[in-house]
Amino acid sequence: MMRLFGFLGTVVTLAIGMYIYSLQVKTLTPSGGNGNPMESATLTGVKTDLLAIASAERAYQAAEGKYASLDELTSGNYLTIKGERPPYIYAVELTTGGFRATATRTTKGAPAELWVAEDMQVQGSD
Repeated sequence: MMRLFGFLGTVVTLAIGMYIYSLQVKTLTPSGGNGNPMESATLTGVKTDLLAIASAERAYQAAEGKYASLDELTSGNYLTIKGERPPYIYAVELTTGGFRATATRTTKGAPAELWVAEDMQVQGSD
């Protein structure tokens, strides 16, 4: 019986995450600034990856009762993306009650960093 509730909790969490994800995708507007289509595509991909990491964190938390590192998400089959989308690399920072998934640019350009936390809102720095 407990497994059924755990499974249902995971499904509900994933449904909520996907709903929020769909809202985010609708509002994603690449801000490459220079009009470079490749840069805009990369930026959109990075934002989508961050939302996927956040959704995986929510699913992991529902199933395991805690948040996980990027390696744990991948090894537990909660996440299938790589740890990077050049020129960005991904990292997950765990806090007492949450997480922050960050994409950091390894070359010059903007945004230098993008991140998402439990609120599923992608934010960025210049």
